[in-house]
Amino acid sequence: MPAIIRKTLLNVETTLLEGGRAGTPLTLIAAAAVVKNPWAGRGFVEDLKPEIHDVAPELGALLTAMIIERAGSGAAVEGYGKAAVVGLDGEVEHASALIHTLRFGNHYRTAVGAKSYLAFTNTRGPANCPIMIPLMDKNDEGRRSHYLTIQFSIPDAPSADEIVVALGASIGGRPHHRIGDRYQDLKDLGHDAKNPAAV
Repeated sequence: MPAIIRKTLLNVETTLLEGGRAGTPLTLIAAAAVVKNPWAGRGFVEDLKPEIHDVAPELGALLTAMIIERAGSGAAVEGYGKAAVVGLDGEVEHASALIHTLRFGNHYRTAVGAKSYLAFTNTRGPANCPIMIPLMDKNDEGRRSHYLTIQFSIPDAPSADEIVVALGASIGGRPHHRIGDRYQDLKDLGHDAKNPAAV
């Protein structure tokens, strides 16, 4: 059964001043879909795979297209991430199921030419709860300038039997970034980038 989408949302935020100073503008884009939870009202469902295969690819394609249209191109996207919030009658596993599959994420990875994994959140909440999308550089997990978070809410979603599924993007990194990257920390600590915890 295909996704039952009640509505979509495109949220765009552009920061022009940070710390009282102008800089390179930072644009954050979130694309979200409010969908019927395909497992709602069915009790404990052991095998989630059929609905994952039906719903996740459709959502991945739709939300990716929304991001790319607003960004202007996949190449323009620098930071990326994903999130899902299941309504109060659902399981966190339901939120996870729709975004933690290559059938969802690979649409976005391919469109933006990414190498790094998609940062994520998967939670449960009521309508108007905060939806948080963590971002990181699409090609470099250690580039701290692109450790960002998009936050927004939808006043009437998710309903108890819905899931909000979202993708996020940044054009640019944090204005006036000045905390360095992971690589300098590793060098200072004498650790190898392939074994950052030195275990």
